[in-house]
Amino acid sequence: MKKFILTCSLMAMGIVTLAQTANTLTSKEKKEGYQLLFDGTTLKGWHAYNKPGTVGTSWSVTNGEIGFDVTKKDGGDLTTDQEFENYDFSVDWKISPKGNSGIIFNVTEDAKYHSSYNTGPEMQVLDSDGHPDGKIFNHRAGDLYDLIHSSKETAKPVGEWNTARIVNNRGLLQLYLNGEKIVETRYDDENWKKMIAGSKFKNMPGFGVNMKGRISLQDHGNPVWFRNIKIKKL
Repeated sequence: MKKFILTCSLMAMGIVTLAQTANTLTSKEKKEGYQLLFDGTTLKGWHAYNKPGTVGTSWSVTNGEIGFDVTKKDGGDLTTDQEFENYDFSVDWKISPKGNSGIIFNVTEDAKYHSSYNTGPEMQVLDSDGHPDGKIFNHRAGDLYDLIHSSKETAKPVGEWNTARIVNNRGLLQLYLNGEKIVETRYDDENWKKMIAGSKFKNMPGFGVNMKGRISLQDHGNPVWFRNIKIKKL
């Protein structure tokens, strides 16, 4: 019985420790040059797409998580104040049942673009088995949305946390989900242009042309949560 109690106590301590390390950097990450893009308590460093200094009330922070509240009706894509070029970015995400969202990167802000997806490619965030988009080949969780289907599906069941990683380095683009590389492509060659020409973005001249920009968390009208948002400049 004493051994059982000790084991339970150690497990509980482990859970507490895990909770304490959310939205922080390890010593190793600090040495490697990572920076946090979310402090765990506020939305400092973020704004609604094309609305600098403003964050829609649909986005809020609770228990160390950025969450989207569909009842507020005041969202917009949550976008970094900073622009990034050549980086290693990661974020934990959790989607609601039948939910849809995305991580959109290399985003350009300009009044002529109404949304972040007009310029930035997207790593899909989705309940692949519950949302209609999951029936589309290159629209499932982890896919480079409408461009490349993941080499394997590594998304966890809906309601569980996933870790997405986007490496954008001098024209090489790699997407990882839960520790496994699932997409790799060049961002600066003729094949990239051909993929765009065959996609839903073909009539968006600003799409996928910049290898740097902001990062947006998509408002797709469904509950979604994010945490542990960090980046390292390469």
